[in-house]
This record gives sequence, structure tokens and C-alpha cells, in this order.
Amino acid sequence: MNAPEPIRHLGIAGRIAAAFIGSRLTPLVIIASVLLGVGAVLLLPREEEPQIVVPMVDVFVQMPGASANEVENRVTRPMEKLLWEIPGVEYVYSTTSPGQSMAIVRFKVGQDEGKSIVRLNQKMSANFDLIPPGATRPLIKPRSIDDVPILAVTLSSVRHDPFSLRRIAQQLHDQVTSVPDVSEVKIIGGRRRQVRVLLDPARMAARGVAPAALVGMLRQANRQLPSGSFSAGNREFLVEAGGFLRTAEDVGQVVAGVAGGRPVYLRDVARIVDGPEEPADYVLFGLGPAARAGDAGAHPAVTLSVAKRKGTNAIEVADKVLAKVEALKGSLVPGDVTLTVTRNYGETAAEKSNELLLHMLIAVVSVSILIWFTLGFR
Repeated sequence: MNAPEPIRHLGIAGRIAAAFIGSRLTPLVIIASVLLGVGAVLLLPREEEPQIVVPMVDVFVQMPGASANEVENRVTRPMEKLLWEIPGVEYVYSTTSPGQSMAIVRFKVGQDEGKSIVRLNQKMSANFDLIPPGATRPLIKPRSIDDVPILAVTLSSVRHDPFSLRRIAQQLHDQVTSVPDVSEVKIIGGRRRQVRVLLDPARMAARGVAPAALVGMLRQANRQLPSGSFSAGNREFLVEAGGFLRTAEDVGQVVAGVAGGRPVYLRDVARIVDGPEEPADYVLFGLGPAARAGDAGAHPAVTLSVAKRKGTNAIEVADKVLAKVEALKGSLVPGDVTLTVTRNYGETAAEKSNELLLHMLIAVVSVSILIWFTLGFR
């Protein structure tokens, strides 16, 4: 008597397994699956922060000269009622201070970010007629998880002051902005360039110049407006009148008034200073026990923070920026300026993702060995 064929006693799952065991396509399917998984691991963007969609928008309204109580009653509360009417809004947080109101609108998780911002802008635009006298139009600024800087590079020096460090950081800012997939670069610390006009009351009184008139004259002189155009040689030329004030000499040549039939220049009644702005804060950087103990080991510093574009790999963007900064040492960045990476989300994201991949590999190998022992090699 012939023995029955084993395949006849198998169910649907057994027959499928038997078909795969005997098929020559099975090794190709396995190889394709492995290659697909390797490609996914290599191409998948790696992030430090969770990439969840939670649209958030800041709304600012200025009301100069008004008290906090007045701003709250005339601006903050009516604005909150309008914001709650927008579909998809989950929370509204508001802060009121003298002369200013700020509202943070948070939409529900999963709401489309673009549509949420459009709805909020339409709601605000449709109610501009409700803005009280003395208040400005709302300033709307969206926020997302991609606004969090992934990289921070701090420039510090013993020889350079905060003004010089900020000028170096500004040049570095222009170079880093050109790196692919970089969305925003900010400069933190240092002192900006500022042209200050220090009025002399005695000289102003002698020439009959009023301080209130100088603001309008400076604003008028610091303008450039189109004056028309003309055509010649099959080309059109645009004509602009005026110009912007660029140096202390330009500011000093502004006519402040007339005395005795002669023009009075601003340099005649004031001292013009072209240099760093008045310090509002101090940024210091130092390493080691000396810096923690006091200011002995701390030096003036300026930090450059870098944010990436949405959906890009934080590791690759951070590496590109660091390579760009490293290439600029000695040319754009002087040798006596120390560059220190004070934040690198790309590095921490790589460590966490590599640890996750290692654990997944251990799990795959363990399961494969277990199946080998229980079901056999084939």
C-alpha cells in the first residue's frame, strides 16, 4: 500500500509554507526583504524630538501706553473669544502685560498645520474692524517642533570683545545659511552695531533746534523712494531718490535746521558715535572649575543656533554645518576665536537611533536562532 502524501493532510497555512519551502523564488524574496530593510534604515530621517503634528501659533497685539488691566479688557479677552471660534483649537493661553497682549493658540494633535494657520489668519483678518483705537494689528507667528535648534556653536575669545565676536558670527551666519536643509540661523549674544546721536542741549539752544524735530528729519533722510523711469537703448532704467544712512558721517550731514540763513547740520548740535550698542546683557562662556568658580575663566561669547527643515535628517544637517564651520577656520574665523559645539541634537539622535537598531538586530538574531532550533534550517 502506498503511503499518503503528507501535503494532503496540511491546512491552508501548511500548504502556503510548503509552497515557499519548495519554491526557488523564496531566497530572492528573502534577499529583497533584507535589502529593503537595510535601505529603510539608511534612508529614514533620524530625529531627536518626536515628529508629531501639533500646530501652535503665537498672536501678538501691541497697545502702547495702555495698562495691563486695560489691555486685558480691550484686547486679550475679545481676542480669546475669537480664537476659540476657530475649528480645531484645543487650548488658548494668553499673557497680558502693559502695552502688549500675547496669545498662544494650540490646535488638536493631527490637525493640518497649513490649514490651521490659514483659518486663524482668516479669522483675524475678518475682525480687523474690532481692533480698539491705539492697538496694532495682530502679528501672527506659527511655531513647530522644527523651530527647535538642532545645533549650537559658541564663539568665545579672550582678545575679542562682544562687538567683534558678533561681527564674526554675522559673517559665519551668512555662510551657514547657505548649507542645504538649514531653515533658520540665529545669533544669540554679542553687541550689535549702532549709530547713536548724543544731543548737546547748549549747542541746540544756541542754534534754535528743537529735539522733537530731529526724529522726523532723520526718518526722512533715511529713505529711498522710486522717482520714475526712462527708456533708452531698448532698456528701461528705474530712478530712485534719496538713500539710506550708512555711516556716522552720513548721519552728521543731515540738516537739522536753519540758523542765520545757513543750514545747521546734525554734527553741529550733536555727537555722532558709530560703534556697539549699549549693553543690555552679558553672555560669557567658560569651561573648567575656574569658570564655575567665577568670572576668571569665562570669556565673552556669541552663540549661533541652527534649525533644520521639516522632514530632513538631523544627523546629516548637523554634520554638514560642522564641516562648513570647520572649513572656515583660519579664514573667516580668526585663530584666536574658539569654536565650541554646545548643542548637537544630531549626535544624540545618532546615539539613540544606533542603540535602537542594535536592540532590533539582537531581537532579529534571537528569533531567527529560536526558529532554527524549533523548525529546522530550511
